[in-house]
Amino acid sequence: MATVAMIFSLPLALAVAMALARGRFWGKSFLNGLVHMPLILPPVVTGFVLLLVFGRRGPIGAFLAEYLGLVFSFRWTGAALAAAIMGFPLMVRSIRLSIEAVDRKLEDAAATLGANSAWIFLTVTLPLILSGIVAGMVLSFAKAMGEFGATITFVSNIPGETQTLSLAIYSLTQVPGGDAGAMRLTVISVIVSMAALMLSELLATAVARRTVAA
Repeated sequence: MATVAMIFSLPLALAVAMALARGRFWGKSFLNGLVHMPLILPPVVTGFVLLLVFGRRGPIGAFLAEYLGLVFSFRWTGAALAAAIMGFPLMVRSIRLSIEAVDRKLEDAAATLGANSAWIFLTVTLPLILSGIVAGMVLSFAKAMGEFGATITFVSNIPGETQTLSLAIYSLTQVPGGDAGAMRLTVISVIVSMAALMLSELLATAVARRTVAA
């Protein structure tokens, strides 16, 4: 679920980050506030809004279920959607900061040599912001791993379907003798999170070294 949430939110996060970093348009402040809203709102509120919009009777959820056969409420797809929305602001912010740190003179130099905007982005901008993209992906993944409030409100806690690591730990703490299982899952959570952070640091360092070498 965390992997699906991270991968499918990446293209949109990259586009939004580019718009916020470079774009000049009416409503930019509103878009920025909308993107970061999940960080401010209680997660339960976010989950309830998702249930209203993407539920079987919601305006978007009903359309997707009827015409595409795609159901989010009380399905693992909904858990991935909730996790993606909760981690989206972290991914956008990380990528946006890396875009704003790019020296525009390098892009201008490529343009004077005849490169079009798409080629400039692929060969100049993208390599320079890879570390920010990697960091954003890891933050999004970590947030998805720890997501609880929006998920349980939107898709409930269904073992084998929507139960995430956090929900499983919560369930085990509510039953007699479940402390041992909760502890095991807690240890797994810590190990996975630390491994993700260390991998992020290694990848970011490797990308930075290649960029400097180039």
